[in-house]
Amino acid sequence: MKILAIEFSSDRRSVAVALDGIVRGSAVEQASRNTPAFKLIEQSLADAGVEREQIECLAIGLGPGSYTGIRSAIALAQGWQLALQVKLLGISSVECLAAEAKSRGHSGSVNILIDAQRNEFYHARYQVSEKESRQITPLKLAGLEELRSTFSAEEIIIGPHADNWFSQAKSLYPTASTLLRIAAGRSDFVPGDKLEPIYLRETAFVKAPPPRILPVD
Repeated sequence: MKILAIEFSSDRRSVAVALDGIVRGSAVEQASRNTPAFKLIEQSLADAGVEREQIECLAIGLGPGSYTGIRSAIALAQGWQLALQVKLLGISSVECLAAEAKSRGHSGSVNILIDAQRNEFYHARYQVSEKESRQITPLKLAGLEELRSTFSAEEIIIGPHADNWFSQAKSLYPTASTLLRIAAGRSDFVPGDKLEPIYLRETAFVKAPPPRILPVD
């Protein structure tokens, strides 16, 4: 199967193409976020020697992370499916980071952190071995001071820019290439309208008051 993976949940956006489980083309944009998404996609497709119409499945990183980046990736996938009837997979960026940790040789209990702003983090813990990465603590929101009081100096901590807050942490990013490795073993395809960002906060909004009717003199 020809799969295109899009991972826009961090400031190191990446796109990759795999043919029958083997990555053939990839592109990464770091920090700026100014490069149009389709420029990264076209570069990956060109490297792989594949046309847009040949893609059979899109794998999308659902976060948590950059809400704007995740939303743009989902919108792109939804439009692609409408136009070309491709299959869609939504994959947690935390699961992707756990697989990244495994590929880098980390083992044992691994804490995954993603900045959630407001001095909070998305936190999950995985048990990582040569054979698998298995979640042992579900994803939750946690405050910086809570985490600092919980982690020991020996804890393995990974995540985008995680070393900005924890001296023993390793900065690690979810990548489209790793999304492809996960997608190759998945068949839980979804329609585009079922792709939703992973976002743990309650959506809060204030309803606008009804318009005022001004008296006419």
